[in-house]
Amino acid sequence: MADEDFVKVASLDKLPPGEMMRVDIGMHEILLVNLDGKIHACSNICAHQFQQLNYGELNGEEVRCSLHGATYNVVTGDQLPGKYAEFGPIPVYEVRLDGTDILVKRPAR
Repeated sequence: MADEDFVKVASLDKLPPGEMMRVDIGMHEILLVNLDGKIHACSNICAHQFQQLNYGELNGEEVRCSLHGATYNVVTGDQLPGKYAEFGPIPVYEVRLDGTDILVKRPAR
């Protein structure tokens, strides 16, 4: 896999443990989450009504959409049982660190 497949999206100092932030790669909104020093990336868009997940609540590996409460695992992308679970998972993206730079694999078009 070529390095050009990965895009620098943020620095570790901007994403402390237990926090999340939105970044963009082209037309894709990505949610970055720092879980105890390990960075994860998934879609920032709720599969139910397309609300931005960065406005939701992070609880461990789970992010809860602020609009209607759909909940996703930010590591796997799986939608958890509960409200609107029939809408399914969200995409997850590979993350690499280069020093303090956070790199995310460019989403397929």
